[in-house]
Parts: sequence; C-alpha cells; structure tokens
Amino acid sequence: MASPNDLQFQEFEEAAELLSADPEASTLSLSASDNSARAGGSEDVKLDLSEDEEGEEESSELLGGQKLSGGFWTFEYYASFFNVDTVQVLDRVKGSVLPLPGRNFIKHYLRSNPDLYGPFWICVTLVFSVAISGNLSSFISEMGDPAYHYRPQFHRVTIAAVVIFLYAWLVPIGLWGFLTWRQGTERQIGGYSFLETVCVYGYSLFIYIPTSVLWIIPFEWLRWTLILVAMVISGSVLVLTFWPVVRDDTKVMAVATVATIVVLHTLLAIGCKMYFFQTAVHAPPPPPAAPTTPAIHITLTTKPH
Repeated sequence: MASPNDLQFQEFEEAAELLSADPEASTLSLSASDNSARAGGSEDVKLDLSEDEEGEEESSELLGGQKLSGGFWTFEYYASFFNVDTVQVLDRVKGSVLPLPGRNFIKHYLRSNPDLYGPFWICVTLVFSVAISGNLSSFISEMGDPAYHYRPQFHRVTIAAVVIFLYAWLVPIGLWGFLTWRQGTERQIGGYSFLETVCVYGYSLFIYIPTSVLWIIPFEWLRWTLILVAMVISGSVLVLTFWPVVRDDTKVMAVATVATIVVLHTLLAIGCKMYFFQTAVHAPPPPPAAPTTPAIHITLTTKPH
C-alpha cells in the first residue's frame, strides 16, 4: 500500500513531465500560507468574487438595454422613450386589437417599459389613412355626378393631424392629472405614470387604421358596423386598463371616469366618420321642360257692304 509520501512524489513527477512537455505552461504553487488562507482568508476570496459579480451585473444591464438616466436636455433622456424593438411593438399592437378580460394592457404588455415609438407612428399612420381614405370616399361617392370635378383636399391632412394628436395627448394628460389628484384623497387611489397613460392611448388607436381604409367602401351600413366594432375593441382596451385603477374610488366617481373615457373615445370615432366620410346625396335632375310653340293670333276683319 502506498504511503502519503509516495503519492506526493508521484504528483511531483507527473508535474515535472508536464513541464518538460510544455515549458511555457503556467504553474500554481500551494504553500502553507495558501492553506491557511483557505481556512481563515475567506474574506479576500469573497471580495474578489463580489467584484466579478458586480462586473457581470453591469454588463448584463448594458446588454439588457436598461434606460440611461440623464437630464431632460440630453439626447439619452429622449432616446430612452424609443428604446423598443420590433417584437415588442408587434406584441403591443396585438394586445391592442385582442383585448381579453383580466388582461391589463400596461401590466401584461408594457411591463414597466412604456414607449413613444409605437404611439407616434400609429398616430401619423392614422392621420394619413383617414385623410387619404376620406378623399377616395368622396371621389367614389361623386362619380355619378357629371358636374363634379375632383380636387384633392389636402386640408384634411392638417385637420386629421390636429384632431388625432390633440386627442392622443390632451386626453391622457387630463386623465393622468385627474388620477394623480385622486391619489391625494382619503382612499389613496393608485395610478399610472404619464408615459404609461400616453402609451396605452396611442396603441388603442391602432384598430382605426384598417377601419379607416375599409370605410372607403360606399355602404353606410357597413361603415357603421365597422365603426361599432372598432369602438368596442379600442374602448375595451382603455376600460380594462383604467378600471382597476379607479374601482377603489367611490362608485359614482369610478363610473363617471370610465364613462368619460368611453364618451370621448366614441366622439373621436364618430367625428372622423361624419367629417371625412360623408355620403354625397344626389338630387334627381329636374325633368326637361316641354318645348313651347309660339302662339299664332289670327285677326279677322270684315268689310262693310
């Protein structure tokens, strides 16, 4: 049976053979001080490991796309509002057209990372889709009038931009201010941040983009059916998102807040439909007048006998 000394000598002999095969290999020597460091010097080891963990944590934060904090005058401050990728935007768009009971849009899709990229481009696309579709709708409805001469109505783009962007910004500002004010009441109503409120309002308007394109079809019953479906889908996103916030308030205040949200959303949809997609009413032309013949007057004169 081999003694401990023989085992130590064999390990040394194997190490010597490895060094002869690769002279440039690095070696690690263990001494009594190293052994004592294992027993009583655990603090240094922990310090080194903590530094490595801090470095890994910093790198993971950078790779994870954590928002950089800075003053509002810096570019990084505004770039953080657009720090989303295509997959996140598509997932939020899908959540805005498929509202499900019990799914809060902010908690399930934003996940404390609201953005302005999606709401901005949704509003811009909606402005042009409403204006262009409205022009095409007017052209199709006036095709039967021989006296009609088509003229592009570019002022509709300006009107659509003013209405949509004012709604997408002023209404969330008012709602956020109201919920913030209600937080100071005795019931301590919880609320969302201003950016989250703007974000959910912007994504809720996406359903109106395909709806406005389908409004070109010149059938009033189809247009009103489409607008009803769009209002139900878009309004459900807002109600399911803000009802958990206001339901802890008094019953009258909670119902009034939700009703105001729905009414303003309905006014936007119906207003766009009535202004940009008016159906031209053609009056029947008057019947042609019968040709008149000139009257002939015959005067008879008699001669005296």
